[in-house]
Amino acid sequence: MIKVGIIGGSGYTAGELLRLLQNHPKATVDFVYSTTNAGKPIATVHQDLLGETDLEFTGTINPEVNVVFLCLGHGKSIDFLSKNTFAQHTRIIDLGNDFRLTKDALFGDKQFVYGLPELNKEAILNAHYIANPGCFATAIQLALLPLAQHNALTDSLHINATTGSTGAGVQPSATGHHSYRNNNMSHYKAFNHQHLGEIKQNLAQVQEGFNEDVLFIPNRGDFTRGIFATVYMKTDLDLETVYQWYQDYYKDHVFVTVTKDAIHLKQVVQTNKNILSIEKHGNQILITSIIDNLIKGASGQAIHNMNLLFGLEETTGLKLKSGNF
Repeated sequence: MIKVGIIGGSGYTAGELLRLLQNHPKATVDFVYSTTNAGKPIATVHQDLLGETDLEFTGTINPEVNVVFLCLGHGKSIDFLSKNTFAQHTRIIDLGNDFRLTKDALFGDKQFVYGLPELNKEAILNAHYIANPGCFATAIQLALLPLAQHNALTDSLHINATTGSTGAGVQPSATGHHSYRNNNMSHYKAFNHQHLGEIKQNLAQVQEGFNEDVLFIPNRGDFTRGIFATVYMKTDLDLETVYQWYQDYYKDHVFVTVTKDAIHLKQVVQTNKNILSIEKHGNQILITSIIDNLIKGASGQAIHNMNLLFGLEETTGLKLKSGNF
């Protein structure tokens, strides 16, 4: 069994990790570290786990575990790793943004690999440290990688993506609480969202010299989980050509499905799936990409990476079905 440690155990991503790991046949949770909840039963914070686990939060770590998931706030993983050490055999998967960019990927003797399996599967298989992608970045890159592979990103990219309230994290905020979100919608960080860095970096990794505008409008949605992203650009390519590129690119990637049909968010919520819909309208190609921001966009993808690191079947512990009604 893979012994797992979780650092920063009280947030949404840690809660999802715990829920998924409860049913993972090859992994067991050794400890869940939380400075604010040490000594409390985990189910007092993650109430969906009541009756599922007797584990308590701890204020100490076991440095000998096989893998550690860092579920800390953005910018806090560097501080934690500066103050705490793990055994050489311990794999580390960071769910924050500290190591996602190439310029930040080397930390001391630790070389982090960007953990988008549909982009970097071979590198992940041989890695020791993983930088788990951002949720918006996951949905958007999956929508664009096949076009980048064929050097077809030749015009400005227009992206409109809406995320659920869990994307704002567990801490209360003025734009995250129920009375603001309910029956409401708004955009934020227009054209300068923090995930743009990793999106542009990795598109350029696939399409050499990529330097088109990426015009991204993120929205706050009136729902708890999921990302619904639409991406469009001008192109002379025909629909059948583009559709075949997507089918070919993702044929060996078990969590991505490509269709020409209209799609909706309930098809992926509570799963590790990504569904891509391809359309052509005049001279515009439209790609719609949907994921669950907490699973495919965070904790499920982290477990997918763990499965790859330890040579397991990719779908282990992640055979999840959405609820369509």
